[in-house]
Amino acid sequence: MKLFKPISMLCTLVMALVSLTSCNNDESYSDMLNDERHACNAFLANFEIRDVPADSTFEVGTNAPYYKLDEDGNVYMQVLKTGDRVNNKARDSQAIYFRYTRYNLEYWYNQDGYWVGSGNADDMSQSATYFLYNDYSIQTSAQWGYGLQMPLKYLGIDCEVNLVIKSQYGWSDEISYVVPYMYHVRYFKSRI
Repeated sequence: MKLFKPISMLCTLVMALVSLTSCNNDESYSDMLNDERHACNAFLANFEIRDVPADSTFEVGTNAPYYKLDEDGNVYMQVLKTGDRVNNKARDSQAIYFRYTRYNLEYWYNQDGYWVGSGNADDMSQSATYFLYNDYSIQTSAQWGYGLQMPLKYLGIDCEVNLVIKSQYGWSDEISYVVPYMYHVRYFKSRI
């Protein structure tokens, strides 16, 4: 019995050391943030970057610049279609429907520019997704994150944009993965 206790303690110590050394292979949160920044910067290096114009007059098209939508650089927008900014502005708590395709920018970065998209933009058998504009108190809106709603501050509901969204402003259940996405999004208002 006296021999069993030291052997048991030794085995426990060895197992603890093995588990500690296996943790050293994991990437830290700081490393993941650096990877995210590198992937975003590599993608955005192909475009001109600008601040949002004071008069909200954006250049439009696939060669248009990306506009920085927040001061920390978590969301960038390229305007493909402005929509009607006068008669079709989003109102607080209004249901906004959207169709999207999103592309993992880290995958793109690590695969030399190869795109793999997912979403509901090309499959009309999938229902359109929606959020309540500026109302993050319900899961229906909060799950999509802040980034997808930001273009509607400047554009009409019937707009179309490309967005680069870092993880902090992306889907709420994916924040801890620290993966940035490029979204192609078309917005629609409810017909009800």
